[in-house]
Amino acid sequence: MLNKFFKLEELGTNVRTEFTAGLTTFLAMAYILFVNPDILGAAGMDKGAVFTATALSAIIGTLVMGIFANYPVALAPGMGINAFFAFTVVIGAGIQWETALTAVLVSGILFLVLSLTGVREKIINGIPATLKLAVAAGIGLFIAFVGFQSAEIIVADEATLVKLGDFTHGPTALAIFGLLVTVILMAFKVKGGVFYGMVITAVVGVIFGEVELPTQVVSKVPSLEPTFGKAFAHFGDIFTWEMAGIILTFLFVDFFDTAGTLVAVASKAGLMKDNELPRAGRALLADSSATVVGAVLGTSTTTAFVESATGVGVGGKTGLTSVFTSLFFFLALFFSPLLSVVTSSVTAPALIIVGVLMASSLKDIAWDQIEDAIPAFLTVIIMPLAYSIATGIAVGFTFYPITMLITGKGKKIHPIMWGLSIVFVLYLIFLS
Repeated sequence: MLNKFFKLEELGTNVRTEFTAGLTTFLAMAYILFVNPDILGAAGMDKGAVFTATALSAIIGTLVMGIFANYPVALAPGMGINAFFAFTVVIGAGIQWETALTAVLVSGILFLVLSLTGVREKIINGIPATLKLAVAAGIGLFIAFVGFQSAEIIVADEATLVKLGDFTHGPTALAIFGLLVTVILMAFKVKGGVFYGMVITAVVGVIFGEVELPTQVVSKVPSLEPTFGKAFAHFGDIFTWEMAGIILTFLFVDFFDTAGTLVAVASKAGLMKDNELPRAGRALLADSSATVVGAVLGTSTTTAFVESATGVGVGGKTGLTSVFTSLFFFLALFFSPLLSVVTSSVTAPALIIVGVLMASSLKDIAWDQIEDAIPAFLTVIIMPLAYSIATGIAVGFTFYPITMLITGKGKKIHPIMWGLSIVFVLYLIFLS
């Protein structure tokens, strides 16, 4: 039954591989269960309620993505956009968090409309192959940088912005150990090497006291009451130019982060066909629905997670991977203390290795064609430097029609790309 529904044999996978992939994806993104409540808690929201809202939005969004779209892509409240929600909108602009949730809800409804009309699917399929490859590689560099940073292998520096961290620091040393173990497993072609590398790293961390054992196994699920439905209470407050700008920002970031992630993960899983994303409409509908559900539950924008690539890295190719990931998020509601062993030192090696795997798409870019090379390079390099997938896409896609015109190939530009370039210019102006 599972084989027929998810087309396991057709896509060259099996239940065991999909289970491992689902668990690997969950472990790689489990940090959101604790990071999101901390960030939104700074905006005055109840941390316990946000924890539950985060888990439930991940469960529902990922389950819909797996069953409805059959993609190995997990969803959860996005990093970056949650910081914008808390520190820019609520704390910086002095807007109530309930009103900010209303803005997220409205942006989600706009997503839903665009998805139902097929506009989003047409946009993604209108993007040239070169830029899709660049997006995949850029996201690879981005998540690798996230891994280096979270493990403090790379740290901030006032003079040079970044530098190497202290390798004698316990968590950093553990992450480096985990990276070496994972590389060895990958070199010997151990199936599931990324996942087993995380397990070995966690065990060694416990042995050497760098990872604390949980004090309890099961905990009560925090009440959702403080945040549930609050997004409906402030619709009257969103009809201002300031709120319009905020809603558009939520819309832009989620749209292009999700588009980039879907393309990147699908490319890595070998699911792209003739430069198009199969069932893109269903995948986008699942994502937009998750944003609406998440806002109602009480969390910032829910989006496709780039960490889904870790599951693909161990063989995940179908929606069954997502179903298993959602199952682990459900269990996390009751066994949250056990997640204390999944520290940044444990997940960092997985992110770095997946970054390496995703960067392989660079080889298929026509670097000898300047009209392809420049926008592709800018897309790839800006993502980690600007610490934003959406910004990297915006810069690269803005330069694409420019380089095509300069080289006399303007007639080959898809109409959608002209529209996107205008939208991206406005996005970059607004972002600045």
